[in-house]
Amino acid sequence: MIVQTALMNVMIRAADKATRRLRRDFNETENLQVSRKGPADFVSTADTMAERTIREELERARPGYGFLMEESGSRKGTDETRRWIVDPLDGTTNFLHALPHWAISIALEERGEIVAGLVYDPIKNELFRAEKGGGAYLNDRRIRVSARRRFEEALIATGALGGGPGSDETKALETEVAAVTAKAAGIRRWGAAALDLAYVACGRFDAFWDRNLSPWDLAAGVIVLREAGGLVSRIDGRAFRIDSDNILAGNEEIHPALVKTLKVAKTAPDAA
Repeated sequence: MIVQTALMNVMIRAADKATRRLRRDFNETENLQVSRKGPADFVSTADTMAERTIREELERARPGYGFLMEESGSRKGTDETRRWIVDPLDGTTNFLHALPHWAISIALEERGEIVAGLVYDPIKNELFRAEKGGGAYLNDRRIRVSARRRFEEALIATGALGGGPGSDETKALETEVAAVTAKAAGIRRWGAAALDLAYVACGRFDAFWDRNLSPWDLAAGVIVLREAGGLVSRIDGRAFRIDSDNILAGNEEIHPALVKTLKVAKTAPDAA
């Protein structure tokens, strides 16, 4: 049996407490009060209430830590070396359409480095978690990235939306998707970046790339992936930072192959 650290117990309790209301709201999505923040970016009563619950639980256990949260933004704590990075509902659009693929994401940043994280999928009861140097786990099972070496056998995920019909960003995405589809075994877009990273960590996906992201989309998934043996960079292969707005992740064979494929797609004549 895996013994949890005190820190991870705090994080799990916060996620579990928020889950109770989210599960109830998920079964009543037609009654949710929804406001529009922007194209394909919704916020609901479920988001804000879950975030409040998580914040209150984390504050109770670690009162001096700061916060960076999707809905309420940044807030400094008395301990300026540590902050929680929280997405209370990753996959909001899925949630609002009663699609059972969404998660709670909680990470702890210490002196600019992510040292612990969890991604919890309440519908499937799957808890992906990791602490620096301690390995990555799915519930009580140790996980590793896939061992696939051939790009043509790889299943690749993306979350990229593009910038609207006919935009340069959409055209670039279409070029990239076409290039990956032509070479890989398949491509998927499931709309929850934290779960995409967790799925790479446990070998369900072999790699993942995405753009227009925020720290709360990535923090927890990145440490789970790294502790599972995965590689993380920006899309162009440069070093990833938590404030990077794009990401490319995969195992040690598929990661560089995907970086190369996307670079070639970007410089192809039709992409100009």
